[in-house]
Amino acid sequence: MKKATYSKTLRFWSLLFAASLAVASLAGCGNAANDSSNTNSGSTSTVSTADNDKSSDDSSKSDSGSEETTETVTIKGITDLTPHSELINYVIPKLKEQGVNVELVSTAADATTNEKLANGEIDFNFFQHLPYLNSENEINGWDLVSAGDIHVEPITAYSDKYQTVDEIPDGAVVAIPNDGTNEYRALKILEENGFIELDSSVQDTLSADTNSITNYIKNITIIEQDSAQIIPTKEDYDFFITNTNKALEAKITSNKLFSEGAKDNPYANIIAVRKEDKDNEAIRKLVAALQSEDTRKYIEETYNGAVIPVELD
Repeated sequence: MKKATYSKTLRFWSLLFAASLAVASLAGCGNAANDSSNTNSGSTSTVSTADNDKSSDDSSKSDSGSEETTETVTIKGITDLTPHSELINYVIPKLKEQGVNVELVSTAADATTNEKLANGEIDFNFFQHLPYLNSENEINGWDLVSAGDIHVEPITAYSDKYQTVDEIPDGAVVAIPNDGTNEYRALKILEENGFIELDSSVQDTLSADTNSITNYIKNITIIEQDSAQIIPTKEDYDFFITNTNKALEAKITSNKLFSEGAKDNPYANIIAVRKEDKDNEAIRKLVAALQSEDTRKYIEETYNGAVIPVELD
């Protein structure tokens, strides 16, 4: 009797234990499924959030409509050192705020600078006036244009020996630039100050050399010289005529005798670009910054008449 009771009792506890294991197993599967479900739900939520953020950004961009893009565009250029690179550096912080980064490849423009622009190595240059650019286009078959006038550098007569025009003696020697447009400018101010008379035809061409002189009112000897060599050899002359940017770069302290005026001056320094880039947004922002009232004030205060901002319409 006791043996039978014991067997029944053992069987009861065995069945109970097996049932407990089954329940625990089912509960474990349920928790795992819940965990898996929670994990998948969290992953879906993350993607959804990213999509929503992107959607929000797209919506924001769409709502902004006419607002300027914040994407930065880089334009590369070559300039002369003074005042050109200084003016570019002055406006760079303002342009960065407008999404335009300006990279100056060189601050020493030379005979290859327009070729580099034409070939697409740079996006703009800033060192020349339009008559010079037009002559370069004609000679080389390029199609470079002006994106905007910025400033005038009046060509000026200087002397280390004399302080006024009246002091210049009979037989004085003067050096002038020998390139077509700047030689015309030098001869023109010699004419305006009573030294020579020019053939009237040069007024239409804006080009002249010493063969264009019809009369020497004063007895002077004119030396046509490479513009880069005039200041280094200035002691050889009684007076010399050069562009004011070269005088600024050389930091000369020579006496200023006379110079050309800025009004209606066709020799404004320009931002030169390829024709297809004239209306490029980044180029337009560059020109606008250089022509701004703030930059005009900077030019007037910094260069004391040696550089003059253009008169805008």
